[in-house]
Amino acid sequence: MPPDRIFVHVRTSDPISEAGIVAALKTRAEIWITDGSRTTPGTVALIVADEMNDEALTLLRTVRGKGMQQVIAVVSELDDAGLMLAVESGIAGLVRRREATADRLVQVIESVHRGAGVVPPDLLGRLLKQVSQVQQQILAPRGLRFNGLTDRESDVLRLVAAGLDTREIAQRLSYSERTVKNVLHDVTHRFQLRNRSHAVAYAIREGLI
Repeated sequence: MPPDRIFVHVRTSDPISEAGIVAALKTRAEIWITDGSRTTPGTVALIVADEMNDEALTLLRTVRGKGMQQVIAVVSELDDAGLMLAVESGIAGLVRRREATADRLVQVIESVHRGAGVVPPDLLGRLLKQVSQVQQQILAPRGLRFNGLTDRESDVLRLVAAGLDTREIAQRLSYSERTVKNVLHDVTHRFQLRNRSHAVAYAIREGLI
């Protein structure tokens, strides 16, 4: 296989749909279709379903079970609930079946392979609105953010990054030193980090602070 080709695995519950997608992609110079027995960490999975529902989640679990983390869903219908389910499930690309030409699929596959997320442009506004509602109505009242950190955790990590020790952080935030230590312990445990320096490095790298 030429080194610049992208491994792609197609998974559907409908063999006719699978045959159609495979036929559309297998002649493309950018793509190498794999049956799933030969995958790499960069393999992109393409699942095809009528909707983002239990059927799609079953297909998603199947490809994730084979070690594929970059997943694109091609669906016939996509309502607001399905859109959020796709996001929550970690799907990186969404394509409506009626828009799934070979050219469009290759564009989305290449984008996802590079680490980008792809959502149909007309759905982006709906997605942002739903995210805003979740933040305002559910997370914010609990002091939580989408990045997985609470406001208190973000404040502590920023001060650690600024070079303050536990006593100084406690004084600056009006916490006890035990509270600061507990916050740092919770963060390192949740994200499986070694120590506070590792926690700061991780938070900065991931854009959490």
